[in-house]
Amino acid sequence: MDLNKNNIKKILGIITFTLVLLALLLNMGTVKSYLAFLWGILFPFVLGGAIAFILNLPMTAIEKKLFPRNGKLARPVSLVLSILCVFALIAIVIVVVIPQLGKTFDSISAGMATFLPEAQKWLEELFKDWDVIEAYIESLEFDWKGWLDGVKDFALSGAGSVVSYTMSATMIVINGVVTFFIAFVFSLYILIQKETLGRQCAKVIHAFLPEKAVEKICYVCALSHRTFSKFITGQCLEALILGMMFVISMTIFRMPYALLVGVLISFTALIPLVGAFIGCFIGAFLILMVNPMQAVFFVILFLVLQQIEGNLIYPHVVGNSVGLPSIWVLFAVTVGGKLMGIAGMLIFIPLMSVLYTLFREWVNQRESGKRKE
Repeated sequence: MDLNKNNIKKILGIITFTLVLLALLLNMGTVKSYLAFLWGILFPFVLGGAIAFILNLPMTAIEKKLFPRNGKLARPVSLVLSILCVFALIAIVIVVVIPQLGKTFDSISAGMATFLPEAQKWLEELFKDWDVIEAYIESLEFDWKGWLDGVKDFALSGAGSVVSYTMSATMIVINGVVTFFIAFVFSLYILIQKETLGRQCAKVIHAFLPEKAVEKICYVCALSHRTFSKFITGQCLEALILGMMFVISMTIFRMPYALLVGVLISFTALIPLVGAFIGCFIGAFLILMVNPMQAVFFVILFLVLQQIEGNLIYPHVVGNSVGLPSIWVLFAVTVGGKLMGIAGMLIFIPLMSVLYTLFREWVNQRESGKRKE
């Protein structure tokens, strides 16, 4: 290889990159601490960007419907209406669900002492022809009062430690409120000036990158925005429909906690694949405290409604907006859940869809290029 100026620059670049990478690997603890410090600074702004993205979906729809000519008041009025819609949803949950949830826990705590003996008798009657199982059930003894006394003693013994952690918990709450306030204000600035920010970002990209790279970045950003928007909108609409189906069907069959279970399933259904089953487990447990047979019927009703929702409603509401095979959806949910919990499950499915689409297009381009050769 000739040691001309370009080759010397490449060699020096490789050596510099290797030395920097080696230094980072040897000082991994320090690097992690600096990254954690940097993430703490940037987190309110990242959270603000996520809030802005979510609020932009109803805001854009309101702008198109109510302000087709896009006047001066279109943006602020649409933004205020979007925020009011979100606060109205939160208010409905607080006013309707939380009081009923409190009553549910009161009724469960009041009826638990009588439920366990009744459940034992019901199981004895169910397995009366099975001598071994019946003898085992009869040997079970539930000391509900003793269990409650144990929980009470545990709570009292930990009261001192609870008091000692009060100040630290208060600081955590205050920091969380301040972080959310900064993120919310930042999201408002983004939404009000999103066109200006878009033009400024495009100008910076065009100034420092070649035209092909600019076109690729713009295409990836447009694909990501379209995929995430369709996924979030479809997932929310599908969860709302599923919750209403449960409220209506449970009301028709006179099951208890119809509204509470419907709202819980609506929220848990936002979690792909496993969310609705979490809501089913909670609903079955609540109904089990009232009537075990109705709990069994609720599980059957859940399976029927899940089939209707999965085969008829979901394909029409969400459709092929994600465009991801089922095996990769499962992979995205698993990896996202391990890395970031519930938020990771929601983020990684559209993210995996974007990566899958880009990789598929790249493979098709290379395949068509080889055919031409």
